[in-house]
Amino acid sequence: MPPYRQVTMDEETLPLFVLPMVLFPGEQQELRVFEPRYRQMLDTCILDDRPFGLVMNDPFEPTNGWDGPRRHGCEAIILNHETRGVNHFITITGGRRFFVDEVIEPALPPFSDPSLTKLIQEGVAPDIETLMEHLPEGAEHSRLYISAKVTYLEESGELNEEDQAFLRTITSSVVQRAGRGMNVDAAVLNQWVTSICEEQIDARKESIYNIAALCLNDLEARQQLLACSNAAEAIHELRTHLMAFDDEEE
Repeated sequence: MPPYRQVTMDEETLPLFVLPMVLFPGEQQELRVFEPRYRQMLDTCILDDRPFGLVMNDPFEPTNGWDGPRRHGCEAIILNHETRGVNHFITITGGRRFFVDEVIEPALPPFSDPSLTKLIQEGVAPDIETLMEHLPEGAEHSRLYISAKVTYLEESGELNEEDQAFLRTITSSVVQRAGRGMNVDAAVLNQWVTSICEEQIDARKESIYNIAALCLNDLEARQQLLACSNAAEAIHELRTHLMAFDDEEE
């Protein structure tokens, strides 16, 4: 029997889901998990009742042939999980932001690596057990996914009334624009705006993430906002990106 049949998590490391995506604290997203490395990761997270980290990919900093992670990411807490065949469907919400201190490379390279290309049969990836049998001699661990030692970041600073008013204005603009496209009654739109503002906007820095999740789609802009260290820096970053977007539309 291969020596790495049981996959365990080091309490000091965080499994990383590395892909072209940025998750904000408090934001909900749905993911379909189908790659063997991430199915292994998810199985372990669910078994140990632990979150993973969602990090935007960095093709210029590869690790064992895979795109590496950017330095700032967000903890992903699993709210719901469903399995259909070999696919996992999960609903996640963003938890704490973190900084990647040390990347721990996965045990195997991508399937494009010459040592693994033979495992692809008619375009179908091998199962996890098959991959475990191809771990190199002397492998330090059996994790197929990237993990990292991280530092969790505190949210510092508060929003003044001017900042909160700015977020309310942005919310109104986004909701009104979407509602007009769906021919929603103006009175209903106003109720939506009022409800969202009451629920999502206050003096906490997290309010910025709540509204940015509604209106900020550019991945690099989202990544830069996620990396902001305090509320003043984050609100300035959001203003800058939204002003640039408005200039492009004009």
